[in-house]
Amino acid sequence: MKKIILGVLLAASAVAAWAEDVMLRDDHPDQYTVVKGDTLWDISDTFLKNPWMWPEIWHANPQIENPHLIFPGDIISLIYLDGKPRLTVDRRTVRLQPGTVKMAPAVRVVPLDEAIPAIPLDAIDEFLNKNRVVSREEMELAPYVVAGHEQRIVLGAGDRLYARGTFDENIPVYGIYRLGQAYTDPFTKEVLGYEAAEIGAVKVKEIDRDIATMNAIRTTEEIRLTDRLLPDEERSIDSTFYPSPPSDEYIEGVIMSVSGGLTQVGKLDVVALNLGDRDGLKVGNVLSIYKEGLVIKDRVAGDKVKLPEEQAGLLMVFRTFEKMSYGLVLESERPLKVGDKLYSPSRRVVRKVAED
Repeated sequence: MKKIILGVLLAASAVAAWAEDVMLRDDHPDQYTVVKGDTLWDISDTFLKNPWMWPEIWHANPQIENPHLIFPGDIISLIYLDGKPRLTVDRRTVRLQPGTVKMAPAVRVVPLDEAIPAIPLDAIDEFLNKNRVVSREEMELAPYVVAGHEQRIVLGAGDRLYARGTFDENIPVYGIYRLGQAYTDPFTKEVLGYEAAEIGAVKVKEIDRDIATMNAIRTTEEIRLTDRLLPDEERSIDSTFYPSPPSDEYIEGVIMSVSGGLTQVGKLDVVALNLGDRDGLKVGNVLSIYKEGLVIKDRVAGDKVKLPEEQAGLLMVFRTFEKMSYGLVLESERPLKVGDKLYSPSRRVVRKVAED
């Protein structure tokens, strides 16, 4: 199910067409003024029927430094170059690094960190910074909280605690993690990883053989005995996303779970996918969500027939791991649920009608 190469019988009347053109909305404006609270996806959706194609028509004005940063007050205009639509930005603000001042008439001054995000970052903050996917072996080999100061078994910020395991003297701060749900591919039954939720951070005070004395410097919930310690991830976590279809147009996956342990999925929900780095998935990839076709009774033939799958939403991948990833649902035309299928938005299936 991970990557299914569709066997297509090519005929003169049935050829697979995978290229996708940018499609403008019928009600698209000629200009749009960016306001606070906008996201790149919202703006793209204002102009395009297929907003993940935004990078394909973005025209970078060479007079503007880093035109991919868009700020409140900027004007997005639809223009045509060589007969093709292009989106461009008219800079109406001056960007300043924090702590600097610039006087400029007829423009508004905003700090650099006010650039609008591609997607709502508050919806994914926990999964960008506080959650990670690990193997069971990684958690079992990680140091763990063995005791609290004065035999306390529940600890919080400011408390002293003791951890046991193998420590790196070059790592002064560790995150405290608790093992969560297992992510299992519903088709292959392979365990793709385990959710590890960060519940705090500790600073190393002293290491004596395999026992480290530490101080809890931050907690989101109580630290307990047996909670595990992990260093910061070596991989960079980027909060800047550029929508794009997957490089593999035949990619196929499924929604394994939704945050909160529910089964129903809605707009701006975070979902876990059974696709990851090994499948070629990248941060920013957009996937179409399809619902399974219903099985109905044919009242004429008297037998049962399965209706075709139907597209019901879109999501964007915002964090990938080796075997799985996290995505944010950006569009939901119909109720979604765990188990719904995922395809590249450029997916095309050519069916050859068999002749009698």
